[in-house]
Amino acid sequence: MGWNLFFWLVICFPTNIALLASNFYQVLILSDLESDYINPFEASSRINYFILPEFIGQGVLCALCLLTGHWLMFLLNVPVTCYHAMLAFCVLLSFSGRC
Repeated sequence: MGWNLFFWLVICFPTNIALLASNFYQVLILSDLESDYINPFEASSRINYFILPEFIGQGVLCALCLLTGHWLMFLLNVPVTCYHAMLAFCVLLSFSGRC
């Protein structure tokens, strides 16, 4: 019981809040772009700053769910984590011309 409480309150909850805040910031930037408050280059550079930490956070959260035996949460996170991994590897391979 103690490890579950530690896992959810100390690790998962702050990680989920950080991912939610990152998504809120990205939607805010996109709404500013739609209203022509900022130019597209500035908007994409601000959004791209958060992409890699978001991918890493999602992967770590999925791995922690697997390691601690939270099978349902792991199965719910696997499709998103696989999609993020596919995007990250596609970007890495696109620099070499293979994607």
